[in-house]
Amino acid sequence: MAHVHFDNVSKSYAGGHQALSELSFEINQGEIAFLTGHSGAGKSTLLKLIMLMEKASQGQVLVDGVNLAHLSDGQIPYHRRRVGVVFQNHQLLFDRSVFENVALPLRISGYSSRDLERRVRASLDKVGLLRFEKKSPIELSGGEQQRVGIARAVVNKPSLILADEPTGNLDPKLSREIMNLFEQFNDVGVSVLIASHDVNLIAGLNHRVIALKGGRLLGDRAATVGGTDAQPGGLERG
Repeated sequence: MAHVHFDNVSKSYAGGHQALSELSFEINQGEIAFLTGHSGAGKSTLLKLIMLMEKASQGQVLVDGVNLAHLSDGQIPYHRRRVGVVFQNHQLLFDRSVFENVALPLRISGYSSRDLERRVRASLDKVGLLRFEKKSPIELSGGEQQRVGIARAVVNKPSLILADEPTGNLDPKLSREIMNLFEQFNDVGVSVLIASHDVNLIAGLNHRVIALKGGRLLGDRAATVGGTDAQPGGLERG
């Protein structure tokens, strides 16, 4: 489980572009939440701050009470191993098998062959793709490729999963199946933050919604107890 805290966080780039402005919110341990807003709202930038692909220009980003700005270069890889990341375009290597794509984070971390094989096969089994371990990702459908990306993201047993538009290229049925996977990981205590602009998908699920607009917090709607028919507050269609 992971706890994420943004304390008055802003991010600006060279040339004066303000990607995020004075954001303050928390993701609690074991929580699942959507991060939404139009393209350019700041969703991807926010995720990059948690992954330490970017650093805040102002304020503090804390994960489990640790200020990410205080991590040394040598500590950053250890932080990233605790964070599983799922991308919209999968970022799979088509010259390697499904097994090797999922194994890559473990090979980088220096796992033994025995532990690596056990973890990779457990992850592939969890997403229903164990029978495809020897195939190339290019032989799989878009939904199956996204499942490989999820298996790779969770093979390190992260305490936090970040997903950036994970259903952006999928039809509604496949999108719901991918969300079911995220919910299963959340059920065993993994914190999950999903960036998405799919309003219809979000409206059909009963999870917290953090809405951004122009890099600022537009709304923050908690899940309703015992119901799934609440509409996301502060969301706009588009």
